[in-house]
Amino acid sequence: MVYLAAEGRYGSMQYQRCGRSGVLLPKVSLGLWHNFGDTHPIETQRDVLRRAFDLGVTHIDLANNYGPPPGSAESNFGTVFAQDFRPYRDELFIASKAGYLMWPGPYGEFGSRKYLLASLDQSLTRMGLDYVDVFYSHRFDPDTPLEETMGALDTAVRQGKALYAGLSNYPPEAIERAAAILKELRTPYLINQHPYSILQRGVEGGVLEASEQAGVGVIAFSPLAQGQLTDRYLKGVPADSRMALGHFLKRDVLTEQRISLLHALNKLAEGRGQTLAQMALAWVLRDPRVVSVLIGASSVAQLEQNVAVLDSPAFTDAELAEIDRLSAENGVEIP
Repeated sequence: MVYLAAEGRYGSMQYQRCGRSGVLLPKVSLGLWHNFGDTHPIETQRDVLRRAFDLGVTHIDLANNYGPPPGSAESNFGTVFAQDFRPYRDELFIASKAGYLMWPGPYGEFGSRKYLLASLDQSLTRMGLDYVDVFYSHRFDPDTPLEETMGALDTAVRQGKALYAGLSNYPPEAIERAAAILKELRTPYLINQHPYSILQRGVEGGVLEASEQAGVGVIAFSPLAQGQLTDRYLKGVPADSRMALGHFLKRDVLTEQRISLLHALNKLAEGRGQTLAQMALAWVLRDPRVVSVLIGASSVAQLEQNVAVLDSPAFTDAELAEIDRLSAENGVEIP
């Protein structure tokens, strides 16, 4: 059946300006890190992508290594894009990245010009795209001159293969240096991507400030701490959960102290009339420097539940203080 996007797709989504750019991004964006590789049915992926766009989720975030196996998320997205979304390309904001291992040998990872530009070409081929809207250096490479890495991002833009440059997982001092290089090159530097959640607050130690100073937005990945900030682990580790698989999320993080914190946060969320996940997403979005949260979704129902964060009530000072207190007392490092 031919896909026709919902006519009212822009009626309820909220959009925010990304830094000092002209780009508006949805407060909730769809990340394809998990659930979109070859281990998940393509039909489910297609349903989630269709429903996301129908809800006004215009920003789709990928990377060369997303899967598993690496590359499969881009390939699967390319299949769905060709079937459903090609007529809507100008309504979509699509991102990819390069930085982690993609092929053997000395040229298959990190921040060299050779790796970044070769990887971008491969990503465009997998997705069937002429360009991405933003291309990220996925991680800081201390062994490659920052001028080389930023120069590769500049080349990608000048070749028309990316519209904007972005950085992911860069420390504050590297963001400042990179911003200066990109400004000198006159490269449109749009966004920084970092993990940020109630359980992982490292960006508060300088990243948010460096991003604001550079005039770029911050988009948060893992705002639910890979599922910890949901009702998924309140009663243990389900057999089909990400923690049970143990790839990125390990069982040893679910200590008695962590479980106690999750239950306390869940009680606070219930008092706000929300799920724990909705409160956790709203908490990340409370900071105006955060332009969007990246959610993963294994089903349409999960997607819809998380997009409902847009209806969140504002936090009171007492609620924010309570979240800080509970977090600090239960081992969360607050910069």
